[in-house]
Amino acid sequence: MSSDAQKRLAAARAVELVREGMVLGLGSGSTAAHFVDLLGGRVAAGLQVTGVPTSERTRAQAAALAIPISTLDAHPGIDLTIDGADEVDGRLRLIKGGGGALLREKIVAAASKRLVVIVDGSKIVATLGAFPLPVEVVPFGLAATCQHIEHAAADCGCRGTINLRRGADGAPFVSDGGHHIVDCAFGAIGDPEALATRLDGIPGIVEHGLFIGLASACIIADGAGVRVIGDLA
Repeated sequence: MSSDAQKRLAAARAVELVREGMVLGLGSGSTAAHFVDLLGGRVAAGLQVTGVPTSERTRAQAAALAIPISTLDAHPGIDLTIDGADEVDGRLRLIKGGGGALLREKIVAAASKRLVVIVDGSKIVATLGAFPLPVEVVPFGLAATCQHIEHAAADCGCRGTINLRRGADGAPFVSDGGHHIVDCAFGAIGDPEALATRLDGIPGIVEHGLFIGLASACIIADGAGVRVIGDLA
């Protein structure tokens, strides 16, 4: 089974969690896009829900599928958010932000009663960190901010290169919030909680891609089928 087929299988299981009248957080990225696509089919068949997108790309996709969309200001309490992840460990700690939407994704996740993550089997890891950790930063004082990140990471036993993310045109990537992203290739992150706490205290960091204590369950699809970590209820 291809990676894309696994993603769609996980998304299909997540769509089964959706109930009439729900306010849904709509995640970003390739796996979440499958969920939005399948949700659009259920909406076309008569399901009534409201979606709160986590990125402009997801907003455009939902609008094209005639999924009613709103904002977090209008719906500050979200029933269920379905989103993907770049890495998931056995304790439902995540690395997110490969697509650049980590700030809005975390805001929506924190406002949700439940965050269910959907991934293909390649995203499950024993230890976070093989995927470079995205950190969203303000452009002002970038070099100083990166130096702070480097020192904080070293204190947590993490060392590696910190690279400014760039677009296809070579210019710095700009997030939906107007910020830049640096990708931190630290390798294995032995204590994600400690690193998250240190990063939270650095001026210049808007948000980081360590999602800890937010996911209630993860739906995983691989060659053996679908399995779940955590509680879908």
